[in-house]
Amino acid sequence: MKRPNSKKQRRDASYKAFRFWFSLCMFVILSVSLALFSSATVVVENTDLIPGLNEDNWLPFIFSALASLIVGTLLTPLVLRIPLKPIHRLISGMRRLANGHFDERIDLGDLTMLQNLSESFNAMATELQNTELLRTDFVNNFSHEFKTPIVSIRGFAKLLQRDNLPEEKRREYVDIIVDEAERLSNMATNVLTLTRVENQTILTDAEEYNLSEQIRKCILLLEKKWSEKQLIIDADFGEHSVMANRELMKQVWVNLLDNAVKFSPAGGTVHVRVAQDNGDGRKNRRILVDVINHGPEIPPEQHERIFEKFYQGDQSHAAEGTGVGLPMARRIVALHGGEICLDSTPSQTTFSVALPLEYKK
Repeated sequence: MKRPNSKKQRRDASYKAFRFWFSLCMFVILSVSLALFSSATVVVENTDLIPGLNEDNWLPFIFSALASLIVGTLLTPLVLRIPLKPIHRLISGMRRLANGHFDERIDLGDLTMLQNLSESFNAMATELQNTELLRTDFVNNFSHEFKTPIVSIRGFAKLLQRDNLPEEKRREYVDIIVDEAERLSNMATNVLTLTRVENQTILTDAEEYNLSEQIRKCILLLEKKWSEKQLIIDADFGEHSVMANRELMKQVWVNLLDNAVKFSPAGGTVHVRVAQDNGDGRKNRRILVDVINHGPEIPPEQHERIFEKFYQGDQSHAAEGTGVGLPMARRIVALHGGEICLDSTPSQTTFSVALPLEYKK
């Protein structure tokens, strides 16, 4: 006999085999029932338990039993199609999901249980499809972001090989190569940091330190950038301490401040606010940090997307960033038990960070 060579043929063969063996089991059960019925008939006839019965009176019963055996055996595979059809459809859908067809959706019927099963399956398929899209988008963006500076470095390095290149151009190309190499280095560092904090569930190395002083140092660290754009940094706030991982939180402030500087118009102002929210007494006390710039509005549909890895809403500034800073900042803040949110209007954009005053493991 020729073996089925396609997956669909193998599934159909498996389904038919199941129906055959189930029908055979039904035949055996009905045969045993018939044997028991026949034995009972012989016992009743020989012991005269029911007076008035004779061989002619038993014939209709025996005929009915034989007819039930034949009809029941023949109807079993046909009737099985109804209850097994949703199961067969569910198994088929799950196999398609396993083979990467994440657009698969099923409808198992109108019964409440089957509707719940359909909704659960379709919800699972949707989540898998979204995850696959995010993975594909991540790989594409990751490849592009890493390839761009490498191609740039290679191109300008080839130009430097020319003997007749003017000294002014040579210095310009060297500066570009240094900037691109630094961008590539920062990107690799950020990706490694993001990977580390994504796989981290417990905050380590938490200590109490002066948060206000840390933010001031981060502002000075970016002095070259905001000085070139002649920005005013409004950072008038008091002294506040927090229990946190000092190095991780430095990454948060540098990224938020760098974004504010990048998107602020030349000659504008970047506001930094630090305050304490006492909540309800000793409980729920938080440190609130706002970083405000007066750059372009971030559309509402991008408010969540900008926290995705390698996503950059404003492509005009794509060469200045890596698309990793905000996802890393959100993950670090979440690791501290806090949250980061965005509010953007045509006049200003505010990134707000809320950190618990005392981190509790």
